[in-house]
Amino acid sequence: MAETIPKYEEKNFVDTSKLVWNYSMLTDEDVRNYQQGSHYSLYKKFGSHSIQVNGKWGVYFCVWAPNGTSVSVIGNFNHWKKREYELYPRWDKSGIWEGFIPGFKLGEAYKYHIVGYHGRETDKGDPFAYFWEKRPQTATITWDMYYEWKDDEWMKKRKKHNALDAPWSVYEVHLASWMRPDKFDEETYNTYDQITERLVPYVKEMGFTHVELMPVMEHPFDGSWGYQCTGFFAATSRFGDPQGLMRMIEAFHKADIGVVLDWVPSHFPYDAHGLFMFDGTHTYEYADMRKGFHPDWNSYIFNYKRGEVKSFLISSARFWFDLFHIDGIRVDAVSSMLKLNYSRDEGEWEPNEHGGDGNLEAIDFIKDLNQTIFRDFPDAQTIAEEATDWPGVTKPTFSNGLGFGMKWMMGWMHDTLDYFEFDPVERKFHQDKFGFSLMYYYDENFMLPLSHDEVVHGKSPMLFKMPGDEWQKAANLRLLYTYMWTHPGGKLLFMGNEFGQTTEWNYKSELDWHLLQHEKHRKLKNCVTDLNKLLNGEPALYENQFNIYGFEWVDLNHREESVIVYRRKGKAAADDLLIILNMTPVVRNDWEIYVREKTYQKEIFNSDKTIYWGTGNVYNPDIRSELVDKEQKIYRLKINLPALAGLILK
Repeated sequence: MAETIPKYEEKNFVDTSKLVWNYSMLTDEDVRNYQQGSHYSLYKKFGSHSIQVNGKWGVYFCVWAPNGTSVSVIGNFNHWKKREYELYPRWDKSGIWEGFIPGFKLGEAYKYHIVGYHGRETDKGDPFAYFWEKRPQTATITWDMYYEWKDDEWMKKRKKHNALDAPWSVYEVHLASWMRPDKFDEETYNTYDQITERLVPYVKEMGFTHVELMPVMEHPFDGSWGYQCTGFFAATSRFGDPQGLMRMIEAFHKADIGVVLDWVPSHFPYDAHGLFMFDGTHTYEYADMRKGFHPDWNSYIFNYKRGEVKSFLISSARFWFDLFHIDGIRVDAVSSMLKLNYSRDEGEWEPNEHGGDGNLEAIDFIKDLNQTIFRDFPDAQTIAEEATDWPGVTKPTFSNGLGFGMKWMMGWMHDTLDYFEFDPVERKFHQDKFGFSLMYYYDENFMLPLSHDEVVHGKSPMLFKMPGDEWQKAANLRLLYTYMWTHPGGKLLFMGNEFGQTTEWNYKSELDWHLLQHEKHRKLKNCVTDLNKLLNGEPALYENQFNIYGFEWVDLNHREESVIVYRRKGKAAADDLLIILNMTPVVRNDWEIYVREKTYQKEIFNSDKTIYWGTGNVYNPDIRSELVDKEQKIYRLKINLPALAGLILK
């Protein structure tokens, strides 16, 4: 179904003898809002749209090239001849070029041939295109985005599912390398539908509440993992057309699984067909390379000061919520956006007007982004990857916060991995590192990430980060996951970590699915599945996950033995859980724990069970409890603690 224009306006009267008709879909208000940085649905007007004008079907094109002296549409349809199908510059000097080409069809490859600054000629893909050719081809494709969604039931109830007092257990996925048709051929991909057929039931079986897809926006280089994006409004064609991704998201929703997309508004690559030097000069990026070039990623930084760029980016984020029904975005590299001195030495950056290191226009952009998303999609979430101690990342903008719904807890990740990599004999000397995150867990709405970044570039897979022999490595990893799932905050686990991948992640291959033939890996997967079931079924693990009322230390006085005890608390006292972590390979029978006000009667989780590849020798069929101080309501529990294991009592 093509998009039609409600009413033909007199000012758009066209000379039908021309190859390109002088026609506009834009109102003066559209242009004004675009320039002011407040037009957040540009995808409805810019780019290419199949419409009917004067009874003739064709495609309307609209692109911003403020330093252009000529902009033409080129493609297979005219054998890529330059300056044959020239667009018209708007009379208002907005830098917008537009026009209608009668008879132009959907599914046609095209680019813009731009004669720009100092006569420089470039052939650019359409920044607003819905579809691109599969790399290494670089043209954009006219496409219709109609899709008849069948996820009404999910959309009506997702507010509860995506709320901050709901369980959040996220499975992070790189679609190309989760599973391939040929494991060893990086040029082969499953289609969106083939991935859906396998991935959706797998995530459902594992009990994850959400998936997070590493960038599915079009990108030229597989080795960027999608984080060097050229198509901010296009699902990558590696796996098929945009409707294929829509079907995938719909299938997740029908399985009661939310979908979060990685989104990268921090930088873009220098590929000739992309945004860099779009009209012969710095159009989308800062002209001052102290702000405009990213030294870590050899890429270019958006000029957040330009209203047109701000409108472009917020429209991109809104596009995925609007047309693809996503439940959240995880915004990549927020730290690099906020800090003018990010990865820059003294003399390589310039302070802001107040003498500080904050990028003021980027801060304003982020606030407007979050305000817009939560205004238009209040039942969704935004999540920041922010690795510094920037204050108020998840505080409301009216309280001078950035307005995100959640933030990755990078400090927890680093401290936890450092702690678990110690030989258990040495852990008693590092209990402060272990417990540090629980001193500030309520400062922000934190999500605990064990992401793709932790299993690449020589960091080793999760299983091999753990110390000890084969059994101890597995026990330590189960213990870490028990701690992670019982720590306040959302959870995120990268694909392969759930069954103990034994090689680092390689985007060129697929996960080592053959490992599931082995008992150790199958049973580790059982452990993660049961932790997800507990998270979904025990309100104490999620109802107060982002506030001070959800956690309480019970015993931190046994450093020598490295036994740690804490309570997770829900809104109802009866839902409280007691978590006991034995961080050493020593079995401790009749271990005494003193608890106040209530006792615990049932062991509901034990990471040492045989179904998880544990010993199964140490467990608690009955919890022995004794009231030792009636006035203070203090009970003494005697618990059998397995080696390198976590217990959950209710």
